[in-house]
Amino acid sequence: MRSTPAPSRAHVEFPHSHKLGPLPAIPPLPVRPDPALDKPRHFPLSRTTEQVLRLLLEGDLSRLRADLVAERLGISGTTLRRRLRADHTSYQFLLDRARQYRCERLLAERRLPGKCLADALGYNEVNSFYRAFRRWTGQGFADYRQESGR
Repeated sequence: MRSTPAPSRAHVEFPHSHKLGPLPAIPPLPVRPDPALDKPRHFPLSRTTEQVLRLLLEGDLSRLRADLVAERLGISGTTLRRRLRADHTSYQFLLDRARQYRCERLLAERRLPGKCLADALGYNEVNSFYRAFRRWTGQGFADYRQESGR
């Protein structure tokens, strides 16, 4: 049995000026640094990964699951996973980045309670949102609220 190394998690940042219309050119994703060059290597996103990001940024995150995204792209779930893996990413990772981006945009626009943010970002449980928020920012939602006055 041949084992393949787990894909490295790429870092995705969305520009703050994005207004959920046509996506701007997405910068290449960094991968693990190359010790020989002492700087990160970059690679362009595939068309499939860009389409998945577009769907996640524009769609209803409570309903968009990997199988539905694959269907909308006209490919099988297996093909979607394989193409994302070729970009060193996964559907779950892209979903998390899209949620983080949309959370930042919603918080910049207005003050919303955690429950409303969790619903808007497609979380079934508010505590799942709070854990994700801590992972994204390094601080709890209540602490962020208190510090930022939001």
